[in-house]
Amino acid sequence: MHPLPKVPTTEVRERIARFQAKLQENQIDGAMITQNVDLYYLTGSMQNGLLYVPQSGEPRFYVKKSVARAEFEASVPVEEMGRMKQLGERLRSTFGNVKRIGIEMDVLPYGLAVRYLGFFPDTEAVDVAFMLRLVRAVKSEYELNQLRIAATHVQEMVAMLPQQIRVGMSEVELSAQIEHALRLKGNIGIYRMRGYNQELCLGMVASGEAAATPTYFDGPAGGLGMSVASPQGASRKTFSVGEPILFDISTVVEGYIIDQTRMAVIGELDEELTRAYEVAVSIIREAERMGKPGVPWQDLYLKALEMAEAAGLQQHFMGFGNDQAKFLGHGVGLEFDELPVLARGFAQPLEKNMVIAIEPKFTFPGRGVIGIENTYVVTEQGLKAITTTPEDIVRIPE
Repeated sequence: MHPLPKVPTTEVRERIARFQAKLQENQIDGAMITQNVDLYYLTGSMQNGLLYVPQSGEPRFYVKKSVARAEFEASVPVEEMGRMKQLGERLRSTFGNVKRIGIEMDVLPYGLAVRYLGFFPDTEAVDVAFMLRLVRAVKSEYELNQLRIAATHVQEMVAMLPQQIRVGMSEVELSAQIEHALRLKGNIGIYRMRGYNQELCLGMVASGEAAATPTYFDGPAGGLGMSVASPQGASRKTFSVGEPILFDISTVVEGYIIDQTRMAVIGELDEELTRAYEVAVSIIREAERMGKPGVPWQDLYLKALEMAEAAGLQQHFMGFGNDQAKFLGHGVGLEFDELPVLARGFAQPLEKNMVIAIEPKFTFPGRGVIGIENTYVVTEQGLKAITTTPEDIVRIPE
């Protein structure tokens, strides 16, 4: 039908089997999946519809639009959705009356949840979002390969920066050049997030006091942004000598997001900011050592807090004042904010092949944000970097 590469059928079937094992473990008869990223993960297609995954047996993808495209892309049986009332009857006829039905309570709008749950009267609704996200957190070799390709694209882009950055250049101008370069490499330009009201474009290109401007985005760097209608990221502020320039950059390959932060400066950073960068690097080195299967997610965050305090930088760590972010890292994959979350209260163990973006950063109000971020895969020996860009601060002659 079209020349775009498809997700391998074996890949999709393995994902479904792992999710069904979770349903069986939790005694859930089936799940109705509607969120586009979860649909893509479990079918290989992001067409608009509802996927019913039984506890065992073959799922079915009921598609509203486009049925023709879903039939080509999906690795599960596809049917036209048709009328909602009839869809409920078809589901009960195919899968029977169920006692416990799973839905994605973190993302499914209330009105749709009421409608879909009406397909199975007197059935207990169970939240399957966290268990499906746990399945998604452990990446296959196919998924890791997409992330590795994305990492090479970001590395190639960073290598171009010394020829681009100059005094008087605006953040948005540099951001546009980065976006252009990545778009030509195949970046889809969509950075999906699961968190409610969380949005992202490219990532963060910000400098000096603009980078340290707090905002609603749940991260250590805000960015002034172009408008109060989008108060984050690159702005019209221009670069000056001696201020930190932060480029927290993402790109997407076959839906998979890589996340990386590097620093640049025109001239030299002052001693305090340079030291903060060295502390950030030491934190990420310790996280690499600790990040083995079985280690609780929160342990890496608590260790980072300890190291920031020992360096006398705790008040700047991951933000400043009431705007400090309360995490060290986050899973990445098809979404920007996947599991695991390296934060207090998450005692779940790391698992082999989980992928995590770790980003120790320090915010200095009025001066800028300093830090580093790499994307890693969890191995038996610790965290192995997927991002391969050199970590040295990019220094631009005055």
